[in-house]
Amino acid sequence: MNKTFDRFLVLLGAMGVLIVVMTIVAMATRPAGVIAAESPSTDPAGAPAVTTVAAVTLGEWSIAGDLTIPPGPVVFEIHNAGTVTHNLEIDGVGVSPDVNSGQTVSWDVGEIGEGTYEIVCAIVGHKEAGMRGILTVEAGAAVGGESAGGGHGHGADMDWGTLDEAMMQSIMAFPQATEGQGNALLEPEIVDGVKVYELTTEITPWEVEAGRFVDAWTYNGIVPGPMMKVDVGDTVRVILHNKLPAGTDIHWHGIRTPNDMDGVASLTQPLVLPGETFVYEFVAERPAVGMYHAHTHGQMAVPNGLFGVLIIGDVPVPTSRTIGNITLPDEIEIAQEIPMVLNDAGVIGFSLNGKSFPATEPYVVNTGDWLMVHYYNEGLQSHPMHQHQFPQLIIAKDGFPLDHPYWADTINVAPGERYTVILHADDSGVWVWHCHILNHVEREEGMFGMVTALIVQDS
Repeated sequence: MNKTFDRFLVLLGAMGVLIVVMTIVAMATRPAGVIAAESPSTDPAGAPAVTTVAAVTLGEWSIAGDLTIPPGPVVFEIHNAGTVTHNLEIDGVGVSPDVNSGQTVSWDVGEIGEGTYEIVCAIVGHKEAGMRGILTVEAGAAVGGESAGGGHGHGADMDWGTLDEAMMQSIMAFPQATEGQGNALLEPEIVDGVKVYELTTEITPWEVEAGRFVDAWTYNGIVPGPMMKVDVGDTVRVILHNKLPAGTDIHWHGIRTPNDMDGVASLTQPLVLPGETFVYEFVAERPAVGMYHAHTHGQMAVPNGLFGVLIIGDVPVPTSRTIGNITLPDEIEIAQEIPMVLNDAGVIGFSLNGKSFPATEPYVVNTGDWLMVHYYNEGLQSHPMHQHQFPQLIIAKDGFPLDHPYWADTINVAPGERYTVILHADDSGVWVWHCHILNHVEREEGMFGMVTALIVQDS
């Protein structure tokens, strides 16, 4: 009995080896780029359906590979040859999983019909940096490693003269005139000692850069919304009129308020439905470098423009001190106070105060002026803000004065953060001022996005 069972096991093992060998032979003889479909579906002629395997390579900042394929079931083998995380989005089909540097991910998208499809990397900023192209699906196509275009560093296939000209023209266009200006100071109406402001939310055409209008979500028709500046101890009343197609609210970010004024619909207040009005009222108890924005639908409303600045009181300026190797004077008079709101997503995209270079606002000062700048990040990622000439003295973080201010030439501002700095414009010239994540400021069409300039005139 035991010998019979042993022979059975040997026979079973031999059959398993035979199956493996037959499978390897079958795979070796199958046409490259195609694997048998796992489903029993068939094409109109009754032949078994096959799945195309399309190899796509992502990098900084390009999409390349098998971008002309036949219709039917498709699996994309996505390899990230770059140094940062990428993914692949096919218009109307979906978005692949994120692919880390050096990783390869299989993405089964199912059936794709004939046609052309826009493809991009959906990571914020990567499309703008060049990761975009076209996927062509046509009968009889074979995989062949075509490039999607875009990207950098391709050497001989790049028209460098055209790229140089585009870059120079974009810079020379600065400052470019556009309709609308954000951060306009909103003066209150005084009613029985209360400072009363009215804000109306609605979707408004907004010119981000010359000729490019988007449907922005706005307060009073501008991006950023109106700036409000009040004194410590003021009673503030904000009347919100909602003309959006969706419900909304206002969260007072970095502002001390009673709980029922915090602006989180369903928890601290009812949702302000389209056509409705809601009144916020609170005492400005302490100094703040605050901002206001929608909380409901925030992932859509805020990147699309529903944000603004509220400053309570003044940030104290240190004087008569030596910090690092720089000695501050006995008195510092601030010539300009500049709120600079950063964004990187939604319909607004990479921008400073709602505009993309060369439509961003230049800041013109005289030699010897001191400036105070409040950086606000209303975007979805961090931005290291670099001023080309003048060291920035960081004096407050999120509106709280620092006991030990410090100098920096690049300040990393994370989402939701505010940094207050002062700088001394003691050298004349045009000095560039920008985010130092380079694909937030440059693309093949030229300089764009989070760039402006400090123009220092001889006094």
